[in-house]
Amino acid sequence: MDTTEQLNGTYFYHGVQNLTPQELLFWVLLDETEKQLGVQDIGAVAGIILGNNSIDVPGKPLTSTPGTSVASLFFRRHMSYKFRKRILPTLTLKSFSMRGLKIFWVNNLGTFIGRAVPVVGWVILANDVAQISFRTVHRYNLIVRPEDKIW
Repeated sequence: MDTTEQLNGTYFYHGVQNLTPQELLFWVLLDETEKQLGVQDIGAVAGIILGNNSIDVPGKPLTSTPGTSVASLFFRRHMSYKFRKRILPTLTLKSFSMRGLKIFWVNNLGTFIGRAVPVVGWVILANDVAQISFRTVHRYNLIVRPEDKIW
């Protein structure tokens, strides 16, 4: 393959030359990721970290989810309002798989908020991944020749 054919079959993106379609997709992905990430993502990551069950709780039954989180301790202490019945759904992760995901109903507002913190974080990050993916493919398809398009 000579230089002319190689140049004719490649793309240019933000000053980067001679990109293959795959390399162009990578650069568009980086550009869209940079546009998407912001302050809400810092909050999402903080929520995931603060909601991690990394604090040991001695005397906790073996059948319960091991450990507790900083968020759970904080909100149980500062938002300890209790309802008469268990009306608030919470998610707990017994193991790092979907099989370990359990729904428990609680009556303590602090417990509910503490367990909701990491869920909100994961939802925000999942939304970011979906938006970045959609915009990357859309923008890439606007740039490339028909034979290099995705879908």
